[in-house]
Amino acid sequence: MSDQVPDLHNTRRYEIRHTTEYQYDDFVTASYSRACLRPRSTEHQKVLSNVIEVTPSAHVMSEHTDFFGNFSHYLEIRTRHTRFAVTKRSHVEITWPKADVEALNNWTVQSARREMEATSGGFDLDHTRYLLPSRLVDVTPTVAAYAQEHLPDNRPLGDALVHLYELIYSEFKYAKGATTTSTTLEEVIEGKAGVCQDFAHLAAGMARHVGLPARYVSGYIETVPPKGRPKLAGSDATHAWVSIRTPLGWVDLDPTNNHFADSRYIVTAWGRDFRDVSPLKGIIFAEGSGSKLNVAVDVIPLTGNGAQPTLTD
Repeated sequence: MSDQVPDLHNTRRYEIRHTTEYQYDDFVTASYSRACLRPRSTEHQKVLSNVIEVTPSAHVMSEHTDFFGNFSHYLEIRTRHTRFAVTKRSHVEITWPKADVEALNNWTVQSARREMEATSGGFDLDHTRYLLPSRLVDVTPTVAAYAQEHLPDNRPLGDALVHLYELIYSEFKYAKGATTTSTTLEEVIEGKAGVCQDFAHLAAGMARHVGLPARYVSGYIETVPPKGRPKLAGSDATHAWVSIRTPLGWVDLDPTNNHFADSRYIVTAWGRDFRDVSPLKGIIFAEGSGSKLNVAVDVIPLTGNGAQPTLTD
């Protein structure tokens, strides 16, 4: 008997546990960090709770909303320590609607661009900020040529978005270690390999070049282990995808997994590229130079979600 196909757009609840831990070879005398730790509340996502724990205890821990509307935490530790750990535990409820490709096909890439340009009037920050290049989404001639080839003006918009995620999924190999957090789009295209961060950057760069605002989204997805194997604690990871503005609103698509986003996708933050939404970054003052990093992530479904395909995070 085959497994029942689940509704990937029904309401789902998740608990997310995310721990970032550094072990230092010698004492750190002070640590100053900036982090995106609290999930966003969106049209499709409710944040039911969020708790942050810091070891050792922070002398200063403050929260504000950054330029992109994300929750940004500032952490300051002035206690000598050899271990630094940040853990967040969040509960969210998600109901993500299915992308309407037929409705999006009422526009072409060109007519969608022109309509959004006209309605934004040059004063819509959400439109303008996600068209501009950034350090990791630099639209070079190579990127521009790739975008023009695959996202021509006359292509129906919905079909163009489908083609975008199918193109990257089919032409680029998912390969951990093939790139770093500073890999350029030129290098990704040349190497034809990368991870979710690279594929989201490439999709954003291509969309921006043809006049469709695109933001880099950081978060999580529910994954399942291979059939017959248990899911290991801490075995999930952060994930990244791209959200593209259309006349019908923002549409999220995942080139790593070859489909539009659904109710398995949990949003933490968005920006121009990875540098805007890094889960944790900062500086330390230390007596030594060696350190070890360990990251453990668990995405735990709190409702029966049925059988589903394995996703790559």
